[in-house]
Amino acid sequence: MKIAAVQMLSTPRVEDNLAKARALIGQAAAAGAELVALPEYFCLMGRRETDKLDIAEQPGDGPIQRMLADTAREYGVWLAGGTLPMRIEGRSDRVNNTQLVFAPDGNVAARYDKIHLFRFNDGERRHDETATLVAGSEPVAFKLTDRSGQDWRVGLSICYDLRFPELYRALTQPPCDLLLVPAAFTYPTGEAHWELLLRARAVENQCMVLAPAQGGAHENGRRTWGHAMAVGPWGEVIAVREEEGAGVVLAEFDAQRLAEVRTALPALEHRVL
Repeated sequence: MKIAAVQMLSTPRVEDNLAKARALIGQAAAAGAELVALPEYFCLMGRRETDKLDIAEQPGDGPIQRMLADTAREYGVWLAGGTLPMRIEGRSDRVNNTQLVFAPDGNVAARYDKIHLFRFNDGERRHDETATLVAGSEPVAFKLTDRSGQDWRVGLSICYDLRFPELYRALTQPPCDLLLVPAAFTYPTGEAHWELLLRARAVENQCMVLAPAQGGAHENGRRTWGHAMAVGPWGEVIAVREEEGAGVVLAEFDAQRLAEVRTALPALEHRVL
């Protein structure tokens, strides 16, 4: 199965971001991708942290969700919709950072609310997601059936989750075949740790990792690391976008390679704790 990680340079304008995402999904589908994954905050990189509150949607309703559902249906792909702000009943000051997965028929196949919320302060840059977000609490995986009829178990995570291996261990009961990590890594943290952590999660869980990303200098002054990437179960980087800006990274999801790694070194069976 061919899979695609989308890299974007999202703006403070939702309509522009949706149009760009739709075009990139179409590009990936035209190249044969059956699963297309968008990055974190694909729909908005606001000028203020609170901007996400203004565009937050109710579950099942809103222009962002309609675009994702319609585009998945139009191209007949599984579409992992990066993240969008989702309203919380009874709260106007906080939202969930939510990843929705749409099946090829346009229906929602899975929802995951980001569990680990990012805080960073190096003296020059400061970022605190707890100011506008409420953390999720439940790990989520779903079954994807490809066009050949093969089933795959896909685990969901978002950006800062990548630093917490216990989340991915929770997703390995039973083991996942693929982990999705849509992200908007800051430039300094991404330069130091992005590839390192993605490869570690692939190795220790003996699965593929697909990591769509934000990449470049945004209008709000933030710079994200990019390097949208696909990593194989031996920790090998299969494909990566080296340039900043929008683009698509394609990779083959190989069941035989997955089986070979797990047979040669059955580490998942050797777990004690």
